[in-house]
Amino acid sequence: MQPIVNALGAAVSGLRELPGAGGSNAMPASVAGGAESAPFSDLLTDAVGQVDQLEKQADAAVTGLMTGTGVDVHAAMIATQKASMAFELTLAVRNKAVQAYQSVIGMQF
Repeated sequence: MQPIVNALGAAVSGLRELPGAGGSNAMPASVAGGAESAPFSDLLTDAVGQVDQLEKQADAAVTGLMTGTGVDVHAAMIATQKASMAFELTLAVRNKAVQAYQSVIGMQF
C-alpha cells in the first residue's frame, strides 16, 4: 500500500496550478514541490499497475497456501490485506475524481 500512497502523494505534488477566481493561482510551495513531475495520468496509471501487482502477489500467496508449497497462513493473509487495502484506496481516489468531475460539469459559468 505504501507505493500507492507515494504515487498519489507525488501526483498531488505534481500539480502546479489550480484554476481560481482571482488572485494568485499558484499552489503553495509546500504542496507544489520543487521538481518537475510526470503527468497526473501517468502517476495514476502507475498506481493502478501497483495495485494489480499486489493482487497478483496475493493470488500467488493464496495459491501457494492451498497447494502447500511453503507459504504460511500469515504471509497469505498479509498479502491479501495489502491487496485489499490498495484496491480500496484506488477505489476511493476514483470516486473522488468522479465527484470532482461531476462538480465541475455542474458549475454555471
